[in-house]
Amino acid sequence: MQDFLNSNLFIINFKNYDEISGTKSARLAKSAAKIAKKHKLKIIVCPPQHLLAEVARSSSDVFAQHLDNSKVGSTTGYVIPEIVKKSRVAGALINHSEHRIPSNEIEDLVRRLRDLQMISVVCVQDVSEAWMYAQLNPDYIAIEPPELIGSGKAVSKEKPEIITESVKAVKKANNSTQLLCGAGIVSGGDVSRALELGAKGILVASGIVKAKNWEKAIEEFALAFVRK
Repeated sequence: MQDFLNSNLFIINFKNYDEISGTKSARLAKSAAKIAKKHKLKIIVCPPQHLLAEVARSSSDVFAQHLDNSKVGSTTGYVIPEIVKKSRVAGALINHSEHRIPSNEIEDLVRRLRDLQMISVVCVQDVSEAWMYAQLNPDYIAIEPPELIGSGKAVSKEKPEIITESVKAVKKANNSTQLLCGAGIVSGGDVSRALELGAKGILVASGIVKAKNWEKAIEEFALAFVRK
């Protein structure tokens, strides 16, 4: 767990794009692992839920796209922290803009992941949510204005003040939570700007998944971290 917290994080959310269906998720994960090893970076992949165990067999840096706060035992159809950990899943996104959950469930999941020594990344839409959920002391808050997700317009360029204000909000919580930046990141320049503004890393999806050359795109983003 500590090696995640001591590193800048580069998280790739595969979502449910057709580009990573079937065996293609494993191929993208291997490309990410190759670039991560080359540059000594933490590149996390978030494959579709049904592929978590398969991808985790070839990569130790796998997060779930979402988790449920249901209990271990006679529950059906839920993705549960205690169960996915046994498939070598190291953490999870919580409350992504495309899968929002109630605040009490967020609090419960942050606590459970902490107890399991798994990484929690709570996604938020604005500065007020960054402040509110940072007080739960998740490992990371990921700021993603929903109107910029998948837009090709990076928050680091379109609304840089959201990043700087979110950094302040997270620091105000006075704990170990750190800020990640997401939404519309499509180039190494977008990554560099996010890091300059105080983000500890990025959360990206279509900027990698929909690229024509996965390794080339991952390399470009990775170099922004190396040159920081």
